[in-house]
Amino acid sequence: MKPERKFWHEVKKNFKNISFTRLENLSAFGTPDLLGYNNNCHFFTLELKVTRSKKVRLSPHQISFHVRHPLNTFILVKLLASRGKKLDEIYLYEGKDVLELAARGLSLDACCSGLDACRSWLETLGA
Repeated sequence: MKPERKFWHEVKKNFKNISFTRLENLSAFGTPDLLGYNNNCHFFTLELKVTRSKKVRLSPHQISFHVRHPLNTFILVKLLASRGKKLDEIYLYEGKDVLELAARGLSLDACCSGLDACRSWLETLGA
């Protein structure tokens, strides 16, 4: 199974208070992976990214989507564990920061980090 697909399963398992629809869209390039809806009746999109380094690879279409839709769009990045680092790290970025994220990677401060903190952030949107 590909890393982003595994990450999707991890998100689905751990973000139980959010209803997700996986968007498999081949006609509109750059559309985020997930449409989320939380208990506050708030819709948002979530792009999932998995990386082995501090660089976050975003296609020009993905960058364009977030530039055109800066609000209620998010990028959830999983940094895979490497030698000397035992655990994966997870970071959440707002879509409005996509250009900086593409340029600076994970050196850009995230709005939150850690699976539980990211879940909580998304669950409280619109509250």
